[in-house]
Amino acid sequence: MPSLDLLLVTIIGLAAGVLAGRVVSEHGYGVPGDIVVGIVGALIGGWVFGVVVGVVAWGLVGELITAFVGAVILLWLLRLVVPAKG
Repeated sequence: MPSLDLLLVTIIGLAAGVLAGRVVSEHGYGVPGDIVVGIVGALIGGWVFGVVVGVVAWGLVGELITAFVGAVILLWLLRLVVPAKG
């Protein structure tokens, strides 16, 4: 993987993780946590859009939307498994 692709994946993962963290739990998970949430979310979102819906995202905006939706799904599932402290 060229270094530019790795940088792009990291930036999209960070942006998607930050946005999803704010939507689902009203806070982020720090830079490393947001990157992981965003990248794993991108994998989940790619599967959901590709296999379930039958749509493939193109371009930077499409990839960001796919990663964001997947990250929201990931955080929602994690909240079902691990309830919030409070």
